[in-house]
This record gives sequence, C-alpha cells and structure tokens, in this order.
Amino acid sequence: MASHRRPKQPSRTRVTVLTATAAAAVALTSQAAHADPKPSKNEVKAKVDKLYHEAEAATEKYNGAKEQQDKLKKQVDALQDKVARGQDELNSLRGELGSIATAQYRSGGIDPSVALFLASDPDSFLDQASALDQLTVKQTESLQKIQAKQRTLAQQRKEAQDKLGDLADVRKALGENKKKFQGKLADAQRLLNSLTEAERAKIQEEEAAKERASRATSERVQLSKDAPRGNEAPASNLGSAALAAAATQLGKPYVSGGSGPNSYDCSGLTQWAFAQAGVSITRTTYTQQNDGQRIGRSQLRPGDLVFFNGLSHVGFYAGNNQVLHAPKPGTVVRYESMDYMGTFQFGVRI
Repeated sequence: MASHRRPKQPSRTRVTVLTATAAAAVALTSQAAHADPKPSKNEVKAKVDKLYHEAEAATEKYNGAKEQQDKLKKQVDALQDKVARGQDELNSLRGELGSIATAQYRSGGIDPSVALFLASDPDSFLDQASALDQLTVKQTESLQKIQAKQRTLAQQRKEAQDKLGDLADVRKALGENKKKFQGKLADAQRLLNSLTEAERAKIQEEEAAKERASRATSERVQLSKDAPRGNEAPASNLGSAALAAAATQLGKPYVSGGSGPNSYDCSGLTQWAFAQAGVSITRTTYTQQNDGQRIGRSQLRPGDLVFFNGLSHVGFYAGNNQVLHAPKPGTVVRYESMDYMGTFQFGVRI
C-alpha cells in the first residue's frame, strides 16, 4: 500500500536564510539601478582644480612655516653661541677669582698685627698690606662680574629654550601642512586616474592649448615691449625688471615648495623674480600681500603682483589682461588670461 507521508516542511532557519538572501539580492539590484552615474570629465576636472587650490593653500602655509623655521633656527644658533661664549667668560672669571684667592692666602695667611710684629722691615709689610687690600677689591669686583654673568647666562639659556620650543611647534606645523598638500595632490591624481584614457588625453590637450597661447602671448610681449599699451600705464623700473626676470622662467615646471631656479610654486616665482631685480620680498602669498601698496584692478600696471582665490595664489600682471605665473601641479610657468584665474582679490605694487 502506498505511503501517504506529509512532505517535509523547510525548517524555520532555512526559510529565514532564503528570505534574507532574496532581500539582499533585491537590495543589490535596487542599488545598481539607482547607483550614481560616473562623473563626467568636466566634473572630475572641477574637483581636481578644487583640490589643487586646497593643496596650494596648504603649500603656502608650509612655505610660511619653513621660512619661520629657518629664522628660528638662526636665532637659536646665535643664542646657543652666545651661551657658549658666556660660559667661557664665566670660567675665565672663576679662574681669575681663584688666582686672587691664592694670592690673598699667600699674602695674608696670618693676622696682620702679628705679621707687623714679626716683620723685620715694617715698610715692606705695609707695602704687602696695601697689595692685600687691592687684591680684596679685585676679588669683590670679580665676584660681582661672576654674579652678573651668571644672571645673563640664565636669561640667555631660558631664551634659547623658549626658541627651541617655538622651533618644535613650527616643525610640527611644517610636517602637518606638507602632509596635507601631499594628500590633496594624491586625491587629485586618483581622480584623474579614474578617467578614461581618452578623457585624460582631452585634458592634456586643453593644457597644451593653454601653453601654446602662453607662447603666443610671450611673442606678442617681445614685439610690443616699446609699443603703447592703450590706456595702461607703463611698468615701474622695479616692476619691469621683476616681470622681465619672471619671463625668463617660462616653461619651468610647477613644484609645491619650489623657489627656483629649476622649479617654482606661485609665490616662489614672484619672490625669485624680485630678488633678480635687487629687492627682497617675503616667501608666501599671505605675507607678500603686505610687501607693497594694495591697488584695485583698474590701477594695475605690468609688474604688479595680482592675488586670487582667497590669497592662495599670486602672479605678475603682465599687461593686456594677462598674468605671468606658476599655475598648478602638472603645468609650467606661463601667461594666462585673468579671466580664467579664479576670483581676483587685489593687486600689490612692490
């Protein structure tokens, strides 16, 4: 006779697992359907440019910390040198005091009245007593000198210690800013690597077009050096000399922290160019803004500094709405229209 067993029901555990698996599959399908589309080339380029701006701001802070570190290091070295010389002087004073004490002991080892009673030549004794008084005066002067020198040394040691503390803080800031701008540059490179080969080639072609435009501008500048510039006032002698020096660096690569002569960042180029013109300006965009007279866009003359993007970028105004600058990683020193430079802040005439 046939068996009529009830079919075995799936266990509760098995049902739960199957249900969870099905739910996960539905969720994945839904996520795939609603996944964010891959960003376009222009969107990636905009993000990369933003990262470059952020990296440049960190680079300028790094440059400022580096400049401060170099100054503090010189101050610490000078103070430590002073302390070493002061210690030598103190040792000499102590030696001098020891010699006086020895002479005093030899001349006045017994009571003066007894020495006078025993002296065969009272006049000779009186001479010795006078010499002893002089030694005592010298001893007092030496002690005063030693005390003053000890106070000075203690003050110099404290000053040196404070400067060393400042130096440690600046070095910490230096490392943090370097890590920050390197991180931003790495993020930018990862974004660029996410593009297709054709998209990257398109971006490279756009940069190449800017460099061709820069060369054309350079040729026009050479041809029109002595020609009138419309309503623009001519450059000052200093501005002209600095701008001419910067123009000799066209084609040199942008490198964060670069200050010449092989590579530059934006403020490294402006500082180097003014140095060639015989004038020393500070190292960063944040300080170069205070190195001269601040002016508006309508007052610009060739050779003036022009600042952009919240003071994170600087270049030379080259006339005819052109800027000569070190733009960003992956580019070279070149001319570029002010219309593509970002937000203009102000100009500074050194």
